[in-house]
Amino acid sequence: MSKHTWFKEFSVPTYEQWREAAEKSLKGASFDAKLLTYSYEGIVRQPIYRHEDVETLPHLEALPGEAPFHRGNQQPDEQKEHKWHVCQEIIATSAKAFNQAAVDDLERGQTMLHLLVDQAALAGLDPDEALPDTIGHKGVSVFCREDVEQAFQGVKLSEVPLYVNTGALGLPILSLILAHVEATGQQVSELHGCIGQDPVAVLLTEGKLPCSLQTAYNAMASMTKWAKDHAPALKTILVQSNPYQDGGGNAVTELAFSLATGVDYLQAMLERGLSIEDIAPRMQFSYSIGSDVFMEIAKLRAARMLWSNIVAAYGGSTEAQKMTIHARTSAWTKTIYDPYVNMLRSTTEAFSAVIGGADSLHVSAFDEAIRPANEFSRRIARNTQIILQEEAHLAKVIDPAGGSWYVEWLTDALAKKAWELFQQVEAQGGILSALEAGFPQGLIAQIAEQKATSIDTRKNRLVGTNMYPNTAEQPLQAESLPSIHEERAAEARSLRLKQNATLVSVSLDELAKHTDEFVPHAVKAVLHGATVGDIAKAMKREDSVETIIQPLRIHRASERFETLRIQADDFLKTTGKRPTVFLATMGPVAKHKARADFASEFFAVGGFDVWRKQAFSTTVEAAEAAVASGALITVICSDDASYPEHVPPLAQAIKQRVPQMTVLLAGLPDAEQMATYKAAGVDDCIHMRSNCYEMLRELQERIGVSS
Repeated sequence: MSKHTWFKEFSVPTYEQWREAAEKSLKGASFDAKLLTYSYEGIVRQPIYRHEDVETLPHLEALPGEAPFHRGNQQPDEQKEHKWHVCQEIIATSAKAFNQAAVDDLERGQTMLHLLVDQAALAGLDPDEALPDTIGHKGVSVFCREDVEQAFQGVKLSEVPLYVNTGALGLPILSLILAHVEATGQQVSELHGCIGQDPVAVLLTEGKLPCSLQTAYNAMASMTKWAKDHAPALKTILVQSNPYQDGGGNAVTELAFSLATGVDYLQAMLERGLSIEDIAPRMQFSYSIGSDVFMEIAKLRAARMLWSNIVAAYGGSTEAQKMTIHARTSAWTKTIYDPYVNMLRSTTEAFSAVIGGADSLHVSAFDEAIRPANEFSRRIARNTQIILQEEAHLAKVIDPAGGSWYVEWLTDALAKKAWELFQQVEAQGGILSALEAGFPQGLIAQIAEQKATSIDTRKNRLVGTNMYPNTAEQPLQAESLPSIHEERAAEARSLRLKQNATLVSVSLDELAKHTDEFVPHAVKAVLHGATVGDIAKAMKREDSVETIIQPLRIHRASERFETLRIQADDFLKTTGKRPTVFLATMGPVAKHKARADFASEFFAVGGFDVWRKQAFSTTVEAAEAAVASGALITVICSDDASYPEHVPPLAQAIKQRVPQMTVLLAGLPDAEQMATYKAAGVDDCIHMRSNCYEMLRELQERIGVSS
């Protein structure tokens, strides 16, 4: 038998035949309820996909490296592996500490250097002018050329690409790096990677900009013009979608709002004399990758496809239509309890980023939500990427998801939803107008609330947090990096005394006059001793208009349940014992086990100590044991058939002895039975549809664990 005739021996069933067989296997259960999946994006996913589902999709014929680039930017005939850059964030406060970690990590598999700059520098402030808690906060304290020299000591920037988010006003940080390159005899033409400016991301997280939007866009235009002429492989415009996911948004909002931001940046640069061919190749997008594996794969593919269409509409060439994507595993999905599970979360998220075609990737350290990553957690995160490259061989195939009927259908469905929302934003005048009106913030808040409800009711499961808690775990010790405010402020004051004030002043005056040629004047000023604060002040001399919006609420999915656990832990420290729940398990094991197991886990996720000593044959024994336990909560556990006999006398006996005892029932009786049980003293019931978080929060308040 020839291999070409293998499958001809079997008939191909129709969808109707398959569905009929599936419905029989469900034995009367609803097909839609059991087999359809409803996503937060409003997309209904089927249990099976066929060629008929994708045969009309217009983009399906495109090969990798062809517009609209949903299959990636690399041509199939390019003789190289499709390796992405290992671009791990390095958490440090000082340039020296950053350099030590960077040199070590570059020797151990990192291929792109990711410099996180602290909040003070991003705001354009020197350490002696900034608030103490912004110096070294979320990044390296960098305010002068000497800091950059120390940070990059021993690193050849011609060989190592950079990834630097320069905030709303990118020129101060860029000028420090360029001055370092010039002073050390390196060639700026060899710089590659992204030193990118993103004022909208600052607005989203901070609610305001450290400069006017006009100044930010003038700096962006100047940086982009300079890069086009002097560092063609360097990207200067960054579009970060991460805040939308960190605020609780979904894939549709991330795509639509990031694309709208990209369009605003295109428009602003076109108005300042750049062409689409100058702008688009110097833009980089950044996305957080969540836990929905296939949705995240489709998100990156849809992003490239939609961006290609947008740039084409502006008249951009095929080359200009390519989107460069940096991905990071989601901060929103990480937990502080059972933190080693975060390694698994990051692995699946990294897999999605790779299959989706990310060009560079940061994998979160497992302790990211608790403390700054140490050498061990950095190594595990970095090696996750290296295993995907070297052992799983994911870099050897271009677009491994290509041709999957499910992935292709999902990419198209997601792209359509995102395009619809993108058009709504454009109809409001663009992303900035929409943000000022609060439209994205309101939509993100609605989605975040939907997600919170699913987590509270445990339809959405967070392993180790709202399900399957490790009650015996020893939490990781929270740590923070030491304050460096006084040291850095003194260094800033000392540097000012050493400056050639005249040369710095003249250079800054020239910078302020030449808004179309910011970069060379800024670099000259830095070489004369100017600082981040000096550059920022010179650029903002004419500022008068503030841009203020309502920021997004950045948070993690697990925070509400973590608060319950923290309050229970504090109660233990104060009283010497955890809040306690007594299980009154009635009858044989077969009758009470399922509900006792459910109740045990239900309360464990809130930090309660569950007492499950024995099964009781009489309500008298159960009532005496409940009272003797000293617990303030008792849960009655048995089967529905036994409840009419056991519940009323047991609840009455407990309430007579301890009136303040909360008596709960495991299960969901009908309304008539529940009324009878409540009349006997039962306060409420717990069941699969309970809002676990709300009930545990109310119980903690009732028994004095929280106020």
